[in-house]
Amino acid sequence: MTFSLKDRLDASAAATEARLALALADAALPGERLRPERLMAAMRHGALGGGKRLRPFLVIESAALFGIPADQAVTAATAIECIHCYSLVHDDLPAMDDDDLRRGRPTVHRAFDEATAILAGDGLLTLAFDLLAGEDAHPDPAVRIALVRALARASGIGGMVGGQMLDLAAEGRFSGGTPLALAEDAIRDLQAMKTGALLAVSVEAGALLGGATADERAALLAYGRALGAAFQIADDILDVEGTAEEVGKKVGKDAAAGKATLVSRLGLPAARTLLDRLVADASAALAPFGARGAVLAEAALFVANRRN
Repeated sequence: MTFSLKDRLDASAAATEARLALALADAALPGERLRPERLMAAMRHGALGGGKRLRPFLVIESAALFGIPADQAVTAATAIECIHCYSLVHDDLPAMDDDDLRRGRPTVHRAFDEATAILAGDGLLTLAFDLLAGEDAHPDPAVRIALVRALARASGIGGMVGGQMLDLAAEGRFSGGTPLALAEDAIRDLQAMKTGALLAVSVEAGALLGGATADERAALLAYGRALGAAFQIADDILDVEGTAEEVGKKVGKDAAAGKATLVSRLGLPAARTLLDRLVADASAALAPFGARGAVLAEAALFVANRRN
């Protein structure tokens, strides 16, 4: 039986949702004293019941290239999704992007309050590494250590957090409110860190779970980096052309905030051309996997053409 990309996305999303719900249960785990009710409610609001779960899908499908079943990849996939959800909770705060809507619902700081949202994000961040440290992430401690380091590097100083800092600087937050006129290469660096790093580590995690060779891991990283760049350009195009109903949050904010994007730097036609090239690059990187890479290649097209 063959399954469509939608079927596979839905299956990985359902598996991730179930694992997240288990991890975010109210009952304290060994080593914990108790789990505050309001904190858990806020964490569940920020993590459950929404989103495409693209990053978990990439972990699960990349691991599947090496014969790893979904139930053996879902804990690592959920850990990466915790990082993604924490970043959204914090990105939405007034000190960052100041958004009221996320996935068509009130953001965590609107549904609760700013202090609770900060702590909910902190909780999701630390939960990610709790999940990766457990034997259900992988039976081999060396693989678990490699997963922890890869995710820390992708989500930390030289990855997502550093990219967010560059993004704030580009908006003029630290230069009197005047946005910086970044060159194309600087925008690419910013976006590769802020958005691309977490997408790339998702496929790298699948490679680690599957015991990939160095060449196979490099191929998946090349795919993940092209996919991450394509994802951000598609997101920037949506901010220009999409509606709040489609996207599930405010649109038109990039231009209003003076954000440095490849759409603003290159213009829409050139950005679309670059997007097409990145999708082609992502598909080409999967050549070592032959027909087994077809699902991931289709995912690159999905990312480029999405409307939310």
